[in-house]
Amino acid sequence: MNQLVHSSRAAKTTAKPAVKSSGKALSPPRTNDPARTMAGILEVATAEFAAKGLSGARIDAIAAATKTSKRMIYYYFGSKEGLYVAVLEEAYRRMRRIEAEQHLEDLEPEAALRRLVEFTFDHHSDNPDYIRLVMTENMERGMYLAQSKTIQELNVPAIQAIRKLYDRGVTQGVFRLGLDPIDIHASISALTFFNVSNQHTFGLIFKEDARSAQAVASRRNSITEMVVRFVRR
Repeated sequence: MNQLVHSSRAAKTTAKPAVKSSGKALSPPRTNDPARTMAGILEVATAEFAAKGLSGARIDAIAAATKTSKRMIYYYFGSKEGLYVAVLEEAYRRMRRIEAEQHLEDLEPEAALRRLVEFTFDHHSDNPDYIRLVMTENMERGMYLAQSKTIQELNVPAIQAIRKLYDRGVTQGVFRLGLDPIDIHASISALTFFNVSNQHTFGLIFKEDARSAQAVASRRNSITEMVVRFVRR
């Protein structure tokens, strides 16, 4: 929901040639399957940026792991920063695509809200790289996220889905009046995000194994109940 896989760039079979600082276009790399090559680069780059952040990630390491070349990466993505933006876009795209598969409109409002919270919790728990990418971009003050129109567009349906779900609940007398869908989204994101982003410090401070199956299941249930009781009439 919050703020992990093919990029919009990866969805294309051809890519727009990158241009050197001299103004001369780079020749296309030799590959029989550009989309597959780009998807592989994005997968490895996701792990690299998640582990080391934007400044610490190395294009050389990504090239070596994908058995490609820096030239090929720069041809497809333009620069290290361009690849980083593509990774962010794909991370959000994947989440929104899976989120849309929950078919919330087919459920009663409260059941739909529960599924949304549980899905978000499960997604974040199963995709720690997504959490680390979001944390990295927050350290960058959203500088690169702001450059992507794709990410802005991807998040519109997410808020619309919550608005429709909430409005149905209000109409049926299940949810209370006066709530903002973006605020509901923020509350779900905050609760489910913290569970992953702060698991190590929280576990060390309070001497609890926050990643045990029992602890995860209990936390998942608690967060779901908190959100539902907040929205319920």
